[in-house]
Amino acid sequence: MKWIDTHCHLYSEEFSGDIDELLNRAKKAGVEKFYLPAIDSNTLEAMLALEAKHPACIAMIGLHPCYVNAGYEQELAIVKEWLDKRKFTAVGEIGLDYYWSTEFATQQVAAFNQQMQWALDYNLPIVIHTRNAMQPTIDAVKPFADKGLRGIFHCFSGNAHEAHQIVNLGFYLGIGGILTYKKSGLPEAIQNISLEKIVLETDAPYLPPVPYRGKRNESSYIPIIAQNLAEVKNTSLEEVAAITTANAEKIFGS
Repeated sequence: MKWIDTHCHLYSEEFSGDIDELLNRAKKAGVEKFYLPAIDSNTLEAMLALEAKHPACIAMIGLHPCYVNAGYEQELAIVKEWLDKRKFTAVGEIGLDYYWSTEFATQQVAAFNQQMQWALDYNLPIVIHTRNAMQPTIDAVKPFADKGLRGIFHCFSGNAHEAHQIVNLGFYLGIGGILTYKKSGLPEAIQNISLEKIVLETDAPYLPPVPYRGKRNESSYIPIIAQNLAEVKNTSLEEVAAITTANAEKIFGS
């Protein structure tokens, strides 16, 4: 079976000591591609270096909402510079996050809108981060989706109503380790969502699936998430592999 990890921060310091071994473990588990979301300019060098060393690791470009502050326009200028400089697989991760603070909520909206417009301009999908802001994020995406923008709501943890809104916009749900948590409510939320609208992710090093909760997450755990998804959807692991991998290839174009 072939898998794709659509969202993993493998360039993070948490992996600096054993990234080669981690990638080998993942490949033995059948994970063939690893999509790397950008955070801000401080992480670009590490992300691009990993991509250069390991072609199976594929970079995105974007400004994470948690890193939007008073100087966000300088960060956006760097994103635009890189979009002009080379090809990326997606604009991400971008979005709205009101969990830690709403001090820069206005700036977050402005940064999100600008980056969605760039995604349209460069014919790229987007990868969305949203926390404590699901409905405002969906509402922000809608006018861009109406113009043809597509992408993934990464680390989806919303309810059934939100899930249906998202797939009706033509977007995919990124499903990760949260699916395995007893109190997440995610199995119920995606019960009636077609596998054709779901992709798999780890968000490594964060949010590992049970039984690794509390430890560092890694891409080799994708089959664990997939097995849980197969049980939720009452289907085979092979079907989950085939469909979610095809979905990832469709959205990322490879």
